[in-house]
Amino acid sequence: MPPPAPAAPAPPPDPPLYRELLRAWADRGRTLPGRHDPEWVRLVTPQVRPGQFSASAGPADAGR
Repeated sequence: MPPPAPAAPAPPPDPPLYRELLRAWADRGRTLPGRHDPEWVRLVTPQVRPGQFSASAGPADAGR
C-alpha cells in the first residue's frame, strides 16, 4: 500500500481589507462566497413536485 499523500498546505489568510469587506457584507445579510445562502437554495429548488402533474401518454410507437 503506498504511503498517504502529504496534506496540502493551508491557503494564506485573506488580506485584512478583504476580511473587513466580508464582515461588512455579513453584517448586512449579503451573500458571501463559500457560505450557505438560504435565498439561493430557495430560488433553485424545483417548484414542480413529483406527481403534481400527470404524465402525458405519448404514441405507443414513440411517434415513428
